[in-house]
This record gives sequence, C-alpha cells and structure tokens, in this order.
Amino acid sequence: QLQASGGGLVQSGGSLRLSCASSRRTASNNGMGWFRRAPGKEREFVAGISWNGGSTMYSDSVKGRFTISRDRAKNMVYLQMSSLKPEDTAVYYCAGSRTSYRPSNYSQCNYWGQGTQVTVSS
Repeated sequence: QLQASGGGLVQSGGSLRLSCASSRRTASNNGMGWFRRAPGKEREFVAGISWNGGSTMYSDSVKGRFTISRDRAKNMVYLQMSSLKPEDTAVYYCAGSRTSYRPSNYSQCNYWGQGTQVTVSS
C-alpha cells in the first residue's frame, strides 16, 4: 500500500529526497511518518505529519536538517534530507497512522511500505 523511493548513496553534507506513494484510498486522511533502521539498531522515528500537513514533528537527531511534507492530491509524502551525516545511514520506511494525527512512534502506525536504503559516506 506504500511505496518508498529515492534512496541512494550520497556524500556527507549532501541531500536526498525520499518519496512515498500510497495506493490506499484513505491515506490522504491519515497522519504519515518516516522511520529508519540502521544496521544493528532498533527502528526509530524520524518525522511525522498530520493528515493536512498542519502539524509536523521531528526526532532531535534530524531536526533542522530534514523536512517532511505531503501532497494529498497525489497521495504522496516526502522527506527532504539535507546536511546528511554518516549516522543517517539506514533503511528508511514510510508508514501510515491509525488516525489523522501525526505519528511519533511505530505503534501508532498500521500500514507500512518497503524500505529504501540511504547510505551516507564520510
């Protein structure tokens, strides 16, 4: 129901834009989030956005560098990542919330996409 894309290999300090396309008819009414899992680590919250884009939230580790946005008409969610660091290397997943509110942890989400790999070289 969710398809993430846009990952790749980038140098430290570079930028990438992740996209998440939803085929779920009701996705435009759900909050959406981005999560990531680095090798050997637990899945962690990255960013969340409410159904209408009016509320966003970021983890402290990405605040000021990443921006989440959405286009409800296209059923798309984006994650603009700038000033990337090697510690941002992970598989990034988009997820849909159970409610219209922005998710801040994965237990609030009930549908997921496959991940897209982001690798930041030093």
